Amino acid sequence: MKATYKKYTLNFKVPSGTSRGVMTQKETWFIIIKSEKGFGIGECGILSGLSVDDRPDFQEKLQWTCANIHLDKEELLNQLKEFPSIQFGLEQALLSLQSTDPFELFASDFTQKESPIPINGLIWMGDTDYMLKQLEQKLKDGFGCIKMKIGAIDFEKEISILKSIRERFSPEDIELRVDANGAFKPKEAQEKLERLAQFKIHSIEQPIKAGQWEEMANLCESTPLPIALDEELIGVFDVTEKKKLLQTIQPQYIILKPSLVGGIGGSNEWITLAENDNIDWWITSALESNIGLNAIAQFTYSLNTKMPQGLGTGSLFTNNIDSPLEVFEGKLFYRRTRTWNMDLIQEICT
Repeated sequence: MKATYKKYTLNFKVPSGTSRGVMTQKETWFIIIKSEKGFGIGECGILSGLSVDDRPDFQEKLQWTCANIHLDKEELLNQLKEFPSIQFGLEQALLSLQSTDPFELFASDFTQKESPIPINGLIWMGDTDYMLKQLEQKLKDGFGCIKMKIGAIDFEKEISILKSIRERFSPEDIELRVDANGAFKPKEAQEKLERLAQFKIHSIEQPIKAGQWEEMANLCESTPLPIALDEELIGVFDVTEKKKLLQTIQPQYIILKPSLVGGIGGSNEWITLAENDNIDWWITSALESNIGLNAIAQFTYSLNTKMPQGLGTGSLFTNNIDSPLEVFEGKLFYRRTRTWNMDLIQEICT
């Protein structure tokens, strides 16, 4: 069994804005394992400035992983604890290698009977007209759950957009989620949450920056709308620390990005701890290519969750890898009639 890795740069169709800036490209890395059985492929998706393993020795750790692929899986994953995206890429590649179909990591009705996963439609930050234009398109596309990035433009303009949405669509028509990416200052957060609550928001992701446990705990206790932790989970490796975080802050939800929280094993650990404390959760992709998105979607389906998930990022790139994944009427499908772009995958694997 031999392993190699390859870098791949994804190009956004449209520059995508968050409170951390505008993205036009996104680097990702693939782990490829080859044996007499065939090949396995997995994606190590890092987000610059957010992933805990976005560090100078990332590529060195990828080299080490490939050189030590013969080691026991659990030993390898334990050695990679501080590199969650590599953990996830390795998990994917090993599952891919073991499967008769290298792209079916979790056999289920999702892959075999086109049973869909409900997802939210994502609206990127921009000026008012741009955000409303995105919204109108998502509604035309059949989404019943919309997630809107907030925190980069003027808050009053964002309030105006939400008001215009609610004047046209009730909470029964559209579920609204907002993601602040930590943009609010702790002193102003409560007031902003109260203003957002008037629009019957399903939840707000990470209203203040991660690492402020006491302030976040106070917000979660007094909030007029549910709070979901996202960036707060990144870089918390130890199970005791994870438990302490959840019991201290007591959020209403947690959001799991497998590439950022330790892949399948790390996500399952967070889910178990959250459910023990009656905290709900959902899963979100982190701008992976269709290789990583496929793995996240299949894993998510295996968990039998009915809540809309954050898995609609596959269509953002001009040079994504063609796959059976398709978003249709607010749901993600694995279409049996569509195929993977094997020419591009062969190019990546050589």
